[in-house]
Amino acid sequence: MSLSGALPSSGDTSLPPAHVAIIMDGNGRWAKSRGLPRTAGHRKGAEAVRATIKACRELGVRYLTLFGFSSENWKRSPDEVSDLMGLLRFYLRNEVKELHSAGVRLRIIGDRTRLSDDIVKLIEESEAKTASNTALDVVMALSYGGRQEIVAAAQRLAREVKAGTLDPEDISEDVFANRLFTANIPDPDLLIRTSGEKRVSNFLLWQAAYAEFVFQDVLWPDFGRMHLEEAISEFHRRERRYGQAG
Repeated sequence: MSLSGALPSSGDTSLPPAHVAIIMDGNGRWAKSRGLPRTAGHRKGAEAVRATIKACRELGVRYLTLFGFSSENWKRSPDEVSDLMGLLRFYLRNEVKELHSAGVRLRIIGDRTRLSDDIVKLIEESEAKTASNTALDVVMALSYGGRQEIVAAAQRLAREVKAGTLDPEDISEDVFANRLFTANIPDPDLLIRTSGEKRVSNFLLWQAAYAEFVFQDVLWPDFGRMHLEEAISEFHRRERRYGQAG
């Protein structure tokens, strides 16, 4: 959704932001600092994902979007990509049952054409199984890039205009947003990046226009409920004006 469909914080600091997005950074550095292969960092990072989902449910966050694998990550070594895909398969086969029992809906956004057929099938099965759950929506960005998403949305609109089903004058922010991967998902209120890096790395470029950004020095495998609560506390200290004068 565009800004008009967002779910802004009410200002009540007892309430969490409705939608938290996280750039999960630091798996490789976590492993390197311990003399371990990068794959060990990814596996430990998967444990942090599990803990963060649990914490979001307990804190009342309604949407959690995680940057799991970027479109640029395909350029990494074949062995690392293979291990990451193996972790994804394991997660989809072994974690979805628990997510479903906890009332969690799983959604995957990104370019599925680059994923293997068996992974796409697992994604489709997982999304179908959890589609009616309402406790928490977990949106996993896989093979995802914000620029690519915007280009794909523009191409879709161009095809509709060419087919005569859409008048160019009717293209608004809401119409454009509804052609993005995140259609019908509110924009993030809070975007967290771990590892101390201070950039968005092609993540949710359209959707994060009015998000509050919190950068934390913790490496993703060490991220826990305490860090999430600290970020939410910082979020509540911000004054959100959505571009309006203060």
